[in-house]
Amino acid sequence: MTHHEHPDADLIRRGYEAFSKGDMEALAATMTSDCTHHAPGTTRFGGHFKGRDNVLAMFGEMFEYTGGSMRVELKGVYPDGRGHVISTHKFYAEHGDRGIEMNGAMFFTIIGGKVSDVDECVEDITELDAFYSLDG
Repeated sequence: MTHHEHPDADLIRRGYEAFSKGDMEALAATMTSDCTHHAPGTTRFGGHFKGRDNVLAMFGEMFEYTGGSMRVELKGVYPDGRGHVISTHKFYAEHGDRGIEMNGAMFFTIIGGKVSDVDECVEDITELDAFYSLDG
């Protein structure tokens, strides 16, 4: 049986692949210019990031904070065929001698074949905030 993936699911897989490679140009190509990312938590990495450039800048700071150690393992991609996709993943990152390993999910809104809105959810917001609040 040939598996034909929905174009919206394919878009999200390409986005994860680009993120994992640190290929911000390829990642940018999956987003609308006014894309908004709603990130969990209360640190500088949490909140509402409006506009593709601001979203990418936040990712850049995240890579910097984690010394390039952040990686994401995609678990599942679930499109509804009406412009929404939910993805599940596990992410790993380090800062100094501290590490984090956590399950998470994203809820994407897709317009015209590009991501226009992302709601990110995590397993443990308190642990996430603690990790992103480390000194050094």
